[in-house]
Amino acid sequence: WPLRPGKKKKGVEVANPVKKMTWTNKQRALVFAARGITFHARHLMNDLKVLMPHAKSDSKLERKEGLYAINEICEMKNCNMTMFFEMRKKLDLFMWLSMVPNGPSARFLVQNVHTMDELRLTGNHLKSSRPLLTFNKAFDEQPHLSLIKEMLKQMFATPNMHPKSKPFYDHVLGFTYLDGRIWFRNFQITDQTEGSLVEVGPRFCLWLIKIFSGSFSGNVIYENPNYKSPNQYRTELKIAASHRYKAKAEKNAKKAAVEIVPKEDELDEIFHTITQDELKQAG
Repeated sequence: WPLRPGKKKKGVEVANPVKKMTWTNKQRALVFAARGITFHARHLMNDLKVLMPHAKSDSKLERKEGLYAINEICEMKNCNMTMFFEMRKKLDLFMWLSMVPNGPSARFLVQNVHTMDELRLTGNHLKSSRPLLTFNKAFDEQPHLSLIKEMLKQMFATPNMHPKSKPFYDHVLGFTYLDGRIWFRNFQITDQTEGSLVEVGPRFCLWLIKIFSGSFSGNVIYENPNYKSPNQYRTELKIAASHRYKAKAEKNAKKAAVEIVPKEDELDEIFHTITQDELKQAG
């Protein structure tokens, strides 16, 4: 124990122990994925684990197991929140944020993914250091965004005095709500006096789909009316491409249907040979 001057006992100054700060906020997050995700999604998940020293990992969830089994896995891992990734058709990446076991939970479509290895930015910060979380004003304007803000704070904020964390604030995690999506950025604090920042990575954006009252279940609290599924988006692109093809084919058919009438040349009559039929008609 560190010592400090205290009361005198029998003419001798006795040092009183200084009370240490203890680790009281023991929140743990489980970060893992379902079987079938691509290497790009796996690299993003590993980058987020590096930014979250309070995160735990687990083996991939089998497809035959339902999402409700994640609550049991969190209970065995002694985690009270989870970040779960799943992929459809090897194309579309989805993320679940859930507070275990009573909820709420939210499902997002992950877009514009760029990992740290892919970006290779100049920024760098200490591993397992505590981040500063920043949110723009839009998160306080709507109730469902306020709920998402609180879920993101609990998920990404490193608890104070966590054994695996370092007591430094040298990077900023920024969450910006713009164009109906949540944009994630990670910056290093290079100069605290001037507030200069250098981006580290990764980058991605979240498109909210639904918010449920329970953990991976329950009533739908909020449903995004502007959300468009990737399948629907790809179908609209195919329909638009087919319309362009049909318009081009009709244009070519119209060109082929036009009869080309040659122009009459005035000099053709000079070399015209008079036939006997024409002589009979003239006589």
